[in-house]
Amino acid sequence: GGDSEVQRTMLELLNQLDGFEATKNIKVIMATNRIDILDPALLRPGRIDRKIEFPAPDEKARADILKIHSRKMNLMRGINMRKIAEAIPGASGAEVKAVCTEAGMFALRERRIH
Repeated sequence: GGDSEVQRTMLELLNQLDGFEATKNIKVIMATNRIDILDPALLRPGRIDRKIEFPAPDEKARADILKIHSRKMNLMRGINMRKIAEAIPGASGAEVKAVCTEAGMFALRERRIH
């Protein structure tokens, strides 16, 4: 089933990571937003040696992301990006972008109804 496929994929990934020669200049970059559920075998020294965290954006950064992704939208006057950013604490950059996309889709649907 699905679990055995996940296990096979993990084993292959571990084998590939273990197979790199130290003398080769090979860098492997991985990304996840769920480090808490990664297999501990993946995190042992020699496999993933350095961890760089990119925390969720703070309120100002969320407001800036909202401004960037709403630049080409026709916004009503008085839209307060800071208030919207305040209403979505802990949201990732992608989630903030999705708020803009969803708001745009909602606005388009509303125009069709009226």
